[in-house]
Amino acid sequence: MITDARHIETGSVLCCDICIVGGGAAGIALALQFEHGRQDILVLESGGRRSDPATSALTRGNVTGILPHPPLHRFRRRAFGGATAIWGGRCVPFDASDFEHRPWMPGKPWPIAYAALLPYYAKAASLCETGDFAFTAKAVSGRGMRPVLPDFEPGYFTDDTIERFSCPTDFAARYGSRLKNAQNIRILLHANVTEIRTTANGAAADWLPVATLSGRKFAVRAKKFVLASGGLETPRLLLASRDHQARGIGNAFDQVGRCYMTHLAGTIGHVTLSEDAPVPFNGYERSDDGVYCRRRFALTARAQHALRCGNAIARLHHPSLSNPAHRSGALSAVQLARPFISFEYGTRLYRHSACAMLGHVRNVAQDASGAAGFAAHWLRHHSFAARKYPSLVAAPRAGGYSLDVHAEQAPNPDSRVMLGHERDALGMQKLVVDWRCMDIDAHTLRASLFALSSDLARGSSARLVLDDDEIDTMISREGAYGGHHIGTARMATSPRDGVVDENCRVFGMENLFVAGSAVFPTSGQANPTLTIVALAVRLKEAVLF
Repeated sequence: MITDARHIETGSVLCCDICIVGGGAAGIALALQFEHGRQDILVLESGGRRSDPATSALTRGNVTGILPHPPLHRFRRRAFGGATAIWGGRCVPFDASDFEHRPWMPGKPWPIAYAALLPYYAKAASLCETGDFAFTAKAVSGRGMRPVLPDFEPGYFTDDTIERFSCPTDFAARYGSRLKNAQNIRILLHANVTEIRTTANGAAADWLPVATLSGRKFAVRAKKFVLASGGLETPRLLLASRDHQARGIGNAFDQVGRCYMTHLAGTIGHVTLSEDAPVPFNGYERSDDGVYCRRRFALTARAQHALRCGNAIARLHHPSLSNPAHRSGALSAVQLARPFISFEYGTRLYRHSACAMLGHVRNVAQDASGAAGFAAHWLRHHSFAARKYPSLVAAPRAGGYSLDVHAEQAPNPDSRVMLGHERDALGMQKLVVDWRCMDIDAHTLRASLFALSSDLARGSSARLVLDDDEIDTMISREGAYGGHHIGTARMATSPRDGVVDENCRVFGMENLFVAGSAVFPTSGQANPTLTIVALAVRLKEAVLF
């Protein structure tokens, strides 16, 4: 059943067995695990079926620090389905090494082993509509996948791992009917939780004050509560709940909001090919089950130990779009369309000068067939396709390739999410984000990129030209990566080191749990959605029953 909180009478008290705060990937995935069950499930979603300006304004906050971080209302969607309405669909599991103790990496490791999460990844892949849980090139199809570079010889990096792509699946659109028809599940839209009220001894969540922007106020009581409101809103709600815990729930040791991580990502370097080099392939192939897959270069666990760095991957990428030297009509057409591309997908399309603009116009004119072919392909296989071609792929006509890198950020206690002094329309304190990097983060990028350069020089006809200063420039230019908000309510063995235990239960609270990337102790190399959903499935099957 799906209803609207704006129709609830002020002063009402709603009761349920389990209350889930947040209707995004984590909240919907968790609710679906109770479908046809006996427990009464209530999902409170701040937004409606679609995003609206007034509700979106509740995500606004302030960013401090010297490194760039997107405005807090970007890359988020406060509506039913959450960010799954705008995500790119990339699905990759964490690696086993991400869960292990690595002495050279700051912070504590996961308190669970990879084996504890592995059984739930297959169901997560199904919910994300990303096909089988198979992430090697050999496992995708009987014929195998084309290599990125036919003469590449693995060393520090392997080219056997892949990323799979969801449709991308909007969880609200895909699962809304099932949730609407479920007799034991209620979805309440426009319902904003403003704090968590605890029992007199502060050892359990008692009830939630809920408000609508239209002025209705009511309460929700449950036996168990799950915060599934994202890596930024979850610490905001914990810190705002101070009726019996002066520093906020789960914050006895000042851990809520600390060690905020994203990923370090961007395009960098210049990959050149010798004249007799075999043709590289940096596009997508479809698996036997129809899912788009892509090979990439992945740093091995052994290499991480040898280099004493974090995890990282790299993809062979088209050259910088902003520089018309690539001579590609397709790439220049995308650059010229920059004003019409959403913020989330236009952040790497840097502004071009008038001179560069003329160069792009010239490219489109001289390579009209390339531009037209790309447009036709994009319309057919992305814009009007149920399963969308994931991203722009175009071979350069000149200038070689670049690398698209995605690297782990280490947990840093000084990188944090805090409550500010300003308040939103509901009276809640707005967030202040102070995102920071450490030397180990730059070292991960530097060591992994030069290791890949070594691999290429040793075993292929490709060469990576990389300026050491370019790495620091990329960090200062790209900054925090998009919508990956990680680690603000970390899983740990002790409240001195984190916010939730190995079962995602908030330390010191009998019945309060957290679902989502906020609980990740490390960021790994992977986009977080698949692991978010896997942890939500585990939370139900292993903990909530």
